[in-house]
Amino acid sequence: MHRPARRRETGAVLGHLGVNVPDLHQASAYYGPLMPLLGYEPFMTAEDAVAYMPAGGKRGAYLFLYEATEAGTYTSGHSGLQHLAFIVPTRGVVHQVHAHVARAGSTVLHRPQEWPQYPPPYFATFWLDPFGIMLEAVCHHDRE
Repeated sequence: MHRPARRRETGAVLGHLGVNVPDLHQASAYYGPLMPLLGYEPFMTAEDAVAYMPAGGKRGAYLFLYEATEAGTYTSGHSGLQHLAFIVPTRGVVHQVHAHVARAGSTVLHRPQEWPQYPPPYFATFWLDPFGIMLEAVCHHDRE
């Protein structure tokens, strides 16, 4: 894997992601307790959307969940969204997220572990939300 040279921070950041879900009420119930573990807080709730923003005024992309207007089955293998990765500050948070999603009944794809095939340090867990969307909590530090 080619890793580009480090560059100066330019201030550019992805503004937000919008993800359609088949059941907004179920998504809100699932993501509500999860997002604070990932460093997010509620941004807005509307009849057709719920959104989260980086907590404490930190920079980062907002996540909007919208009620899908067309029926269909999601799969990460089709064109479109493959997965969402959330950077967390410590390996301990990766373990906390893993414990939370396991208690919530999520399908855990990969327990917390190092991923030597990615530029180190890379410590992550992967799981599926109730709609089959793959999510990841990743720490790029060696600190617990």
